[in-house]
Amino acid sequence: MASNLLNHQIDDILETVLEDATGDVYMVNPSRAAIEEFVSVATGFDESVPSVRMLADERTLKDVMDDFIVASNAADLIAEDALSLRTIEEAPENSLLLTEDRVVAVVHAGDRVGGLITDDESFVEDTYATYADRWDDATEFNLRTPPITDVRDTLSAEISPDAEDDFAAILNSLETARGDGDGLDEVTISLLVAAKNEALLYDISKWGEDVGIASKATFSRTKTKLEDMGLIDTEKVPIDVGRPRLRLKIGDDRLREADNGQLATVAQSILN
Repeated sequence: MASNLLNHQIDDILETVLEDATGDVYMVNPSRAAIEEFVSVATGFDESVPSVRMLADERTLKDVMDDFIVASNAADLIAEDALSLRTIEEAPENSLLLTEDRVVAVVHAGDRVGGLITDDESFVEDTYATYADRWDDATEFNLRTPPITDVRDTLSAEISPDAEDDFAAILNSLETARGDGDGLDEVTISLLVAAKNEALLYDISKWGEDVGIASKATFSRTKTKLEDMGLIDTEKVPIDVGRPRLRLKIGDDRLREADNGQLATVAQSILN
């Protein structure tokens, strides 16, 4: 019998399983916290991550992936073939981690988390085969968020390297990017970055639509909201043909004086 993982945090259990796994790993019925921790652990993994097949409750996945920070990093893992997402309808009582040579039941007891392990060959083979079959029958979860690598690379190329640095710094200062009061959403962050770098609304909204963050209409509506609240200003820039375009600028002195680490906090305090 392999040693159980007791008095560990969920990230410790995930890291141990990923380090020891040789083939595909099934992550079955993970909690919201486990999904978030998996993305964090896998993104920061020093070695190549084994391919993880996540079978999760659809509502839980949607809720977790509403956070741009988690979803964009998960999209990176999907692009690297390190993660696949499908939904499960009949979930087991506990969360499970399955490798080719062991089954780990993740048990929560108050603030404590334990990984109860069996490496009984017959049981592991049967359990692994059962969930491999369920995987084949499961529905793929459509994650529409673009990979964070694509977001940052295209922002640097199409707006400026400084804008990409500002975008990364703001994300790093946030715990979540949902736009629900706990964090700014990705469109608001993009527009604040554009205003800080005095980019054109046309350019940032075209970039955002092309990379898959949101439509030009969403960027326009959010710009109007931020402008009405005084966070950003606009000035008209004449062009040779057609209507003038709008250059975005920071509109509040508190935002002008804030560094990137404070920009999100200051913006949230104004929005709230």
